[in-house]
Amino acid sequence: MIKLRRVVITGLGILCPIGNNKKEIKDAFYNKKSGIVFMPEWEKIDGLRSLVAGTVKNIDKKILDRKTRRSMGNVAVFNTISAKIAIDDAGLDNNLLQSGRVGVAASSTIGSPQAYEDFFYEIFRTNSIGQITSMTFLKIMSHTTVANIAVNFGITGRVFSPASACTSSSQAIGMSYEAIKFGIQDVMLAGGAEEIHHTTAATFDILNVASKNYNDNPQLTPAPFDKDRDGLVVGEGGGIVILEEYEHAKKRGAKIYGEIIGFSSLCDGNHMSTPSKEGMVNTMDAALKNANLSTDKIDYINAHATSTDTGDVAEAQATLEVFNTKIPVSATKSFTGHTLGACGVHEIIFSLYMLEDNKIYPTIHHKTIDPRCKGLNVVTDIIDKKLNIIMSNNFAFGGINTSLIVQKI
Repeated sequence: MIKLRRVVITGLGILCPIGNNKKEIKDAFYNKKSGIVFMPEWEKIDGLRSLVAGTVKNIDKKILDRKTRRSMGNVAVFNTISAKIAIDDAGLDNNLLQSGRVGVAASSTIGSPQAYEDFFYEIFRTNSIGQITSMTFLKIMSHTTVANIAVNFGITGRVFSPASACTSSSQAIGMSYEAIKFGIQDVMLAGGAEEIHHTTAATFDILNVASKNYNDNPQLTPAPFDKDRDGLVVGEGGGIVILEEYEHAKKRGAKIYGEIIGFSSLCDGNHMSTPSKEGMVNTMDAALKNANLSTDKIDYINAHATSTDTGDVAEAQATLEVFNTKIPVSATKSFTGHTLGACGVHEIIFSLYMLEDNKIYPTIHHKTIDPRCKGLNVVTDIIDKKLNIIMSNNFAFGGINTSLIVQKI
């Protein structure tokens, strides 16, 4: 019989639109500082109505060796730098990283979109591959993030690359949790990344779910659960959390940020782009069952809340079906935009900061609840609350749903 093991978080690394370290990020939350900016370079794209995005700022790519950067688009750069920060934070040495008992799970939506553009532009413009470099495919392959992390740090354990758009990094964390829980690995680097590009914004614009009315005031969008929200804002960044078996972490004296006690990832099996309330309910219920918890034990929910019309409504109604109306909910995407492949890990890190502070960070831009979301307890100002257990939810195209539960330890 397999003895199930406890899984704790011992390192954090993050790059996101509101900061690249704990101090910067907490400052943004405490002072309600948005990371959304106007994108003047997108004005050249005929028909693109959404010209705002959450961008990563002040990155020193030279943290990584120039030779290794040759195989990286920005998406891999973001994730590999995040991994380095997390490794340093956790105090992992090279002997452990290269022992075979450490693995990596990380991904993004499609790899580097800029590399895609460069690759296909040259072929279609010249009918030739003469100007395409040998590194281009390494930047666009769907597992570019995880492969570059593994190679940069000499990791020889298991490698997962769950490219599932908005649930990429939450699935990566969940799969890593299971790999340690069942004794397959002792340590996992888990997370994901995304690189901003006009094609990403265009995808949501074509679907008519992108914010398009705030190009002159980017700091006022998105507005999750608000009756006047006009759509999502795309964002970028990277994040890695170090997951570790509890006794392994204790033995080496590691700092512990929290313990993962529940995870579920289920599919709606219903529609490619329309969210399902039932699928969300089933996923939250399954995570609670996995954690052996009743709903009253959850102190706070970090919502997926992308500010789309149907998505926010389905999520609000699902949350209200599972939980009572008093449970506090906030949407940190109101600060960062939707960072897609990075959003799950970003939101787990934000939630760990809340556990540390015993404060719930707010949803900005939220003024009046959408009547279809009525009853949801949306937090709009920082509130003091003794936090012990939080749930973080993410939902992706194709009906892929995730729910993670983390406990203070």
